Amino acid sequence: MLCYKKVVMFKNAVREVRRIIYISITGETMTEKFVLAYSGGLDTSVLIKYLQEKCDAHVITVTVDVGQQEDLAGAAEKANRFGVYKHYHIDAKDEFVTDYIYQAIKANALYEGKYPISTTLSRPLIAKKMVEIAQNEGATTLVHGCTGRGNDQVRFDITLSSLAPDKKVIAPVRDWGLTRDEEIEYAKAKGIPVSTAAKMFSIDASVWGRAIECGLLEDASQEPPAEAYEWTVAPQEAPDMPEYVTIQFEKGIPVSVNGEKMKPLALIEKLNKLAGKNGVGRIDHIEDRLVGIKSREVYECPAAVVLLEAHKDLEKMVMTRHEVLFKQQVDAKWVFLAYAGLWVDPLKDDLDAFIDRSQENVTGEVRLKLYKGSLQVVGRSSPLSLYDKNLANYNIKTSFNQSYSHGFIELWGLQTRMYNALKYSAQKQTENQKT
Repeated sequence: MLCYKKVVMFKNAVREVRRIIYISITGETMTEKFVLAYSGGLDTSVLIKYLQEKCDAHVITVTVDVGQQEDLAGAAEKANRFGVYKHYHIDAKDEFVTDYIYQAIKANALYEGKYPISTTLSRPLIAKKMVEIAQNEGATTLVHGCTGRGNDQVRFDITLSSLAPDKKVIAPVRDWGLTRDEEIEYAKAKGIPVSTAAKMFSIDASVWGRAIECGLLEDASQEPPAEAYEWTVAPQEAPDMPEYVTIQFEKGIPVSVNGEKMKPLALIEKLNKLAGKNGVGRIDHIEDRLVGIKSREVYECPAAVVLLEAHKDLEKMVMTRHEVLFKQQVDAKWVFLAYAGLWVDPLKDDLDAFIDRSQENVTGEVRLKLYKGSLQVVGRSSPLSLYDKNLANYNIKTSFNQSYSHGFIELWGLQTRMYNALKYSAQKQTENQKT
């Protein structure tokens, strides 16, 4: 640890010497470069001007496309209009699916049994891209637009500082105490457009799901308004006939829908549309944030809900009871580490190794029924299935020798019967003493 600190101090000292030499030669100050995770939304648009005015910085904006279905070209145009030093648009959709979403599927990742961590998963990828740009550009500071109330501040701070320990990490909205109303007023004063959606909700999306917060949703007793949703229809407006979908998995990874082999991104996009039109994928729950606050969260995750349910069902068919029960504990720990901003923690790497090994037999097909907001697994098959119809069937002669059950039950319940026998004996003694 001491050696590590010395390395960081040495790098900082070298940077300061370079700055002094530059000033002495040119007579100019060396303006620092800040890399900002830029969505094109209200918070990060405001930050461009704040950083330029308050820090006299060259702002480099980075927009990472993880399938959020937003006008990212418009975001680039807006960033350049605000006078950024450079703007980077990175298409990371395929990487997001194969390196992040796939692992979440294999880990049956549902935080608190409800949330498919759609927003969570994109954060370490965005942080990784920010660090790559900062290193290439010689930037000194990494900036994100998180508040002090949410989980994203933890995810960005830990991941950024772990991947780039020699750079500063700041969150101006949190650190300078900006409120949403103040941001809107500042935006108006600086000519930054404010959308109607920004006034109503805070929205974050990726191909794995859409998160809707703030505004009317903060009243946990009220049903979310219809305008909060974009990817799913209301269940009562879904088709009157159920729709069936068959998903094929190979070693825990989905590879086809209804018999059609598809590329990773295309498969998830197809399921988002298919499940969304049937009203499947809406999530409304009370969530425990990492910082200790309970919050009302609303999500749309059509493909995630379908794939996670199908994958979990297939695992039960091909894994032993002991594998299933133990993996449930591993999955719970994995999803907590991801949710809690510890994507780069070595324990997550250890759990990944176990999860990857556990998926070697998770190959087969799962058939699901989608109907007016409901999702039901109605069939499954696998060449590696541990389910044997001949053993489970009550009506036909099988190789299962039922007479063995008596001895099994005798041993299985031995200690339970011993405990209750002693308890019964003690009760009788007490009764006899009273009489």
